Amino acid sequence: MPPRREAAARCWFLFRAARRAVRPSSASVALWLVVAFAAVLHAGSARLGQAKAERYIEHVKVLAAPAMKGRGAGTPELEKAGRYIAAQFERYGLEPGAGDGSYLQPFTVTTGAELGERNRFVVRSIAGEQSLRPRRDYIPLNFSSSGSVSGPVVFAGYGVSAEEFGYDDYTHFDVEGKIVVLLRYEPEHFQEKLEAAEKRYSHHAHLIAKAINARDHGAKAVILVNGKREAGEPDELVRFGGVPGPEDAGILMLHARNEIADGWLRGAGKSLADVEKEMREGKSPQSFALADDLVLSIEVEIDRQQATVHNVAGYLPGRTDEYLVIGAHYDHLGLGDESSLAPSKIGTAHLGADDNASGTAGLIELARMFSMRRGTLRRGVLFLAFSGEEIGLLGSSYWVNHPTRPMDKAVGMLNMDMIGRITGSKVYVGGRGTGSTFKELLQRVQGRHDFEVAYSEGGYTASDHTSFVSKQIPVLFFFSGLHGDYHKPSDTWEKIDAAKAARLVDMIGDVAGELIEAGGKPEFRKVVRASHGGAASSGDGGGGGRGYGPYFGSVPDFAPVESGVKFADVREGSPAGKAGLRGGDILIEFGEREIKNLYDFTYALRASKVGQQVEVTVLRDGERVSALVTLERRR
Repeated sequence: MPPRREAAARCWFLFRAARRAVRPSSASVALWLVVAFAAVLHAGSARLGQAKAERYIEHVKVLAAPAMKGRGAGTPELEKAGRYIAAQFERYGLEPGAGDGSYLQPFTVTTGAELGERNRFVVRSIAGEQSLRPRRDYIPLNFSSSGSVSGPVVFAGYGVSAEEFGYDDYTHFDVEGKIVVLLRYEPEHFQEKLEAAEKRYSHHAHLIAKAINARDHGAKAVILVNGKREAGEPDELVRFGGVPGPEDAGILMLHARNEIADGWLRGAGKSLADVEKEMREGKSPQSFALADDLVLSIEVEIDRQQATVHNVAGYLPGRTDEYLVIGAHYDHLGLGDESSLAPSKIGTAHLGADDNASGTAGLIELARMFSMRRGTLRRGVLFLAFSGEEIGLLGSSYWVNHPTRPMDKAVGMLNMDMIGRITGSKVYVGGRGTGSTFKELLQRVQGRHDFEVAYSEGGYTASDHTSFVSKQIPVLFFFSGLHGDYHKPSDTWEKIDAAKAARLVDMIGDVAGELIEAGGKPEFRKVVRASHGGAASSGDGGGGGRGYGPYFGSVPDFAPVESGVKFADVREGSPAGKAGLRGGDILIEFGEREIKNLYDFTYALRASKVGQQVEVTVLRDGERVSALVTLERRR
């Protein structure tokens, strides 16, 4: 019921009750009715109704049901979830907010890869010709390039160049145009120098690091082998699709069984076991060319799987053309992938009740609550449910680059991601420093609610509000904290505390109400951090995360580009900012390294030193622009 009709109905109920109790004069009754109607109507327009825990948990149950199979990108179940959200928006009278009279905004994502039909591996030597069998003798890695190569073969140890350990398998060893055989993992003596005792390997052991290093040294393919196995440990091939990396590493990369590579080394008078022993005992590289008569011919075909997914948008108009964005992502991990924290459970539905059916349920509840105030709002509200968050903030990135309402009319963005499992009374609110009015606003609102709130100033974390910060829109991020079921199949609806979550939704609605009715709008402020900690996944993308080499200061835009790393933003006062780099630039060269993807950038930065001056090249509006960046220490 619209709010004015609801108010009138409430007044009529009170009026009839009063008439039954006493029989005042008609004049006094009329006066009483006018006063009561005005009071109720004012109260209805000034305060938002309460979130209903029972409604909230029903939405969580639907979205996190086993039948939804974890709402993975590109699955029918994700589309079913999107239609469910759209139906709720329509139910509450929201206007279609995606353009063309629809609640659904489509965009395309790469959801995975599978082996194509043309995969072959032929070994030619003095002993004759042998055809290896895919999935049994070898397997291409999911981030391998597609294509064909043929040529001589060399062994390059672990394929590691680690200046911090005084070790380089490529020192004085030319692999240009060669096919390189590499061992998995890294030299054992690296572990003696690792900072954390519980750390098993350094980043040099990552398979994508080996691929990038070999590619940068001119190799045209990598053959990976497990090497030494413990007693009874099988010589298993990696699972296709189970290794994190970019879509295309820019080099062919395969994993072969030990016995195959051991045969190649024996043709050069060595063996895998002997070479590994020499490297272990001597703590030094053992790189060499294999027999001249050994030639490998390899063809790899990997079919990238793409799918159309949808953001869901509903709009509630206000009296002005300004609006507030309230958002949450509704996708999750589906049956699990490399992001699963229960790798033995990959293939089982990761239901994602807290991540992020909880935030999506809050979004739907806020749509219901604000719909009761239709016609009374100063500013409009755009409710956005994002897809593609789990594979790189793709939905929010797509929306800010293809907005369905004028971006300059957006006064702010509130994001809910994992709000369903509040411990005690503590909640987390990020982005307080991004809006000029946020600190005072949040102080007022917190005083009306019984939460213990931990604030952070910056707006860059691994959720969808980050996309809005890159467009200089103030953001607030609401979060109830991590837990042991994060990114596991055990994140189920029964563990959601609906009563506390509903109370948090009330607080978020209170914040939204103040922003909607405020006379002015908050000015966007860049937050200059005193500390540059935080992982690449928190928005620094190799440009600002702890453990990723010196500080650079860029923030990645996760929308796909043909080649390079696009900057969503550049931190003020950072090395990149001082060098004149800007949001929208696409990094294509870092020193002498070609940058094709975020992994290239991460490893190039790791290989650099504090104080080093690096010439970087970016594409800016299609033109090459070079800048000299002086890298700084992380603090």
